[in-house]
Amino acid sequence: MPIENERKFVLDDDGSLEPALATAPGVSRCLLRQAYLDVPGLRIRSVEEGGKKHHLFTYKRTVDGQVVEIETAISAVDFERLWTQCNEFLQKVRYAWDDGRFHWDVDFFKGEEGRTYFAMAEVEMPERQTEPPPLPARLAARLLAAAPAGDPRFTSKRLSDREHAERLLADLRQGRLT
Repeated sequence: MPIENERKFVLDDDGSLEPALATAPGVSRCLLRQAYLDVPGLRIRSVEEGGKKHHLFTYKRTVDGQVVEIETAISAVDFERLWTQCNEFLQKVRYAWDDGRFHWDVDFFKGEEGRTYFAMAEVEMPERQTEPPPLPARLAARLLAAAPAGDPRFTSKRLSDREHAERLLADLRQGRLT
């Protein structure tokens, strides 16, 4: 069973992190367009990387306290058909790298004008690991807050609501995470 075991970290981005990651050795970049269907746990995603584009259909569900995530490739035609049935959309630029047993992603959530409104790192850990590794040096100085494990306020679906994301960020900056 494909178990997702990740921890998330909200980053305080002053606009300099994305360019730094873009030139960092061993870091890949992709553009994600993603949307959510009315059925809980279903999303579609378009991924552009290195001049190529592919599309994914994903089902996520919590089972016995673990998140099962199943992804499968779909055609561009099916992606466009399903896109018309979605009501929550987001675009983000993702920078990713492997670090030993861990995989790091840093997502920059983008508004329609292309400006970042929220930045978040997440680490994928081995299935049974409960404690995340220390943040990589390139991220540690920018840590605003570690998201509580499983907190729905930090899901990409919730962060697709820019007003929610900006309120959450303001609360974190003022130390009001409850």
